[in-house]
Amino acid sequence: MRPPRLLLALTGAAAVGLVGVRAARSAAPSVRLSGAGGTAPAPDRPRTRYTPRAWAELLRVSALFTVPGDALAGAAATGRNPGRGTALAVGASLCLYEAGMALNDWADRDEDAVDRPHRPIPSGRIAPGAALAAAGALTAAGLALAARAGRPALTVATGLAATVWAYDLRLKHTPAGPAAMATARALDLLLGAVATGDRPARGAVATGDRPARGAVRWSAAFSAGRASAPTPGSRPVAVSGSRSVAVSGSRPVAVSGSSVALGSGSGSGSGVALGSGARGRRGVGAVASRKRSVAGHGSAVPAALLLGAHTYAVTAVSRHEAQGGSTAVPLASLAATAALGAAVVRGHVRPPGAPSGPGARGVADPRRGLVLTALTGAYLRTAGPPLLHAALNPSPPLTQRAVGGGIRAMIPLQAALAARAGAPLTGLAVMGLAPLARTLARKVSPT
Repeated sequence: MRPPRLLLALTGAAAVGLVGVRAARSAAPSVRLSGAGGTAPAPDRPRTRYTPRAWAELLRVSALFTVPGDALAGAAATGRNPGRGTALAVGASLCLYEAGMALNDWADRDEDAVDRPHRPIPSGRIAPGAALAAAGALTAAGLALAARAGRPALTVATGLAATVWAYDLRLKHTPAGPAAMATARALDLLLGAVATGDRPARGAVATGDRPARGAVRWSAAFSAGRASAPTPGSRPVAVSGSRSVAVSGSRPVAVSGSSVALGSGSGSGSGVALGSGARGRRGVGAVASRKRSVAGHGSAVPAALLLGAHTYAVTAVSRHEAQGGSTAVPLASLAATAALGAAVVRGHVRPPGAPSGPGARGVADPRRGLVLTALTGAYLRTAGPPLLHAALNPSPPLTQRAVGGGIRAMIPLQAALAARAGAPLTGLAVMGLAPLARTLARKVSPT
């Protein structure tokens, strides 16, 4: 009688298995379906989790260290020392740079879902709306900081913000994309030059730049090669190089820019203009100050063009970092890097207001030349090898490494531009950001 028992046992086991399958199927809709009746399909997307790591990846914080050098190189190009306006320009640049990073990922969220699903937005760690809101808030903060530095700085920052938004939303995937990014970097350097304002030039000596209360302000308006004629009892006061004006009286004389402030006494000789109060401050001294300001800002244009050219080359390579396959673009960028290095070393320009003469720290200073050569070599060493490797093997990983090297190479390039303008200490300070950027890039990719 064993066969019937065996058949009964097998039938019972099959019935138990069928009941288990039905129970599993009946329980499945409670997990996979949503809605009042469990009939609407649940959205297949991960839960959004806002973590510091996700925001660090979205904003690419390792690339932040490439930003302060723009404003510092711009200030150095004007021949002035960094000040409050320079600090405000650095803050504005950081905010606008991070706004561009957040906006970039928001605009590319569909493309990143295919090519880079690990990015914060497609992976669900940051909501698209949160990234867009961060871009708007950072842009507003950057413009507010630039406004504190003055109207010219706000004008440049507005152009910079417009360029960043136009690139991310419209121009990135067009032939004008690299030019837009180059323009943004050039404007960032000019922002530092404009925000530094009319601070005293490096090496300039001014004593008592404000007259005593109630003093009469005398503005010296010299024509080329003309000086005042001395009179009995007068003493010469040097103004603007070797020219002098003869004044009489016993009170101290304060020299400020192109103006002479006297506690008492009178001026003698031709070419001396008298003013008092606000009228004197708006006189020849103000005109000369504006002329020096325009000349200083203009001297930052060559440095801005060099930095923009490097940015153009890096952006051109970055357009192939997802798929790779381009050999000509890394080779062209490598040639551009070598040409930029040569231009930085050869392009010695004395900044406006810099002291002249045998004892001045000019282009012939061997220490400055040594610092400039070392910083330019660091630039070539940072950008060159990754580009060469990407040209020999244009795979996506090596192309991305070349882009990362080009981004980090902006730091030694900014430092070299500062040293080239006669501020080697500023250049060394900027170069001190390179180890921090390299260390953080190992944890958070700058691309």
